[in-house]
Amino acid sequence: MINIKNIELNTAFGEHLRQLRTARKLSQEELANYANVPISQIGRIERGEGNPTLSTLFSLSQALNIGLKDLIDFKHPI
Repeated sequence: MINIKNIELNTAFGEHLRQLRTARKLSQEELANYANVPISQIGRIERGEGNPTLSTLFSLSQALNIGLKDLIDFKHPI
């Protein structure tokens, strides 16, 4: 069972990812293609429903042309 803190963390990360993506003027589809991740997974992550693996996070950081540290460096509620 997912606890409330995990839901809040996933939601905060999803919002951060959306901000990074839109700042680069990328659609979810474009990010998915660049990261080689299913578009449905991008949507789930951005809505806070997904719990991406380290491999997926790395692919997203590469697609956004940022370091992995920068991808996961965000304000979170925990």
